[in-house]
This record gives sequence, structure tokens and C-alpha cells, in this order.
Amino acid sequence: MQLSKTEEQLMQYLWKLEKAFMKDLLDSFPEPKPATTTVATLLKRMIDKGFVNYTLYGKSREYYPLVKKTDYFSKHVNGLIKNFFNDSASQFASFFTSETNLSTTELEELKKIVDKQIQKQKQ
Repeated sequence: MQLSKTEEQLMQYLWKLEKAFMKDLLDSFPEPKPATTTVATLLKRMIDKGFVNYTLYGKSREYYPLVKKTDYFSKHVNGLIKNFFNDSASQFASFFTSETNLSTTELEELKKIVDKQIQKQKQ
């Protein structure tokens, strides 16, 4: 299951904060801030989807993520590779490196990361 763009934005704030009350989440948004009811509706949908839960303190709810950012992003990227690049990581890498205007330094850093992962998997 995926998050909508607005849910994803709220989830980014929650991942950053790790745990947050409604006020903390609202403070994270830039101006103009969304209405409290809008954020409450987003949180309810995210709870229903299994991305968020909360702990009740009296009448206040402290929200926390149930899904790690890396897990969500990994699933997202794998879906992107499957749906847009014929399930080919090399097609994705080719597109990514040629279409994102990476500098030589950034490309060299990517190469080091890939080489390091190759060595790790060979062990």
C-alpha cells in the first residue's frame, strides 16, 4: 500500500521527529499551515493503512511511524524499477546517471558505493 503525496509529506515529518503530538506535526509544516482537521484526517488514513500508530496520553495522541523510512523508500524504488524500467536495475541506473545531471565527483562516489557493495556481496 502506498501513501498519497500529502500523506508522504506528513510521514516525512513524522520520520524526522520519530514521535510527535499534533502540535509538533503542525509546527513542522511551512506557512500556510494546514488545518488541524486536515492533518487529523491524513493521520487517520495513515493509521488505517498501517503506516502510523499512536499512544494515548489523556486526550492527547503521540503519533509514531510503524514503517521505517528506508523500508518505504526501498519498496518505492523497487516498484519504480519494476514499473518503469522493465524490472531492470541496469536500465534504472543508466537513466539515473544520464538524466540527473550528476557531476563527475558524484558519479565517482556512486561508483565507490557500487564497488563496495559488490565486494560485500562476494564475501
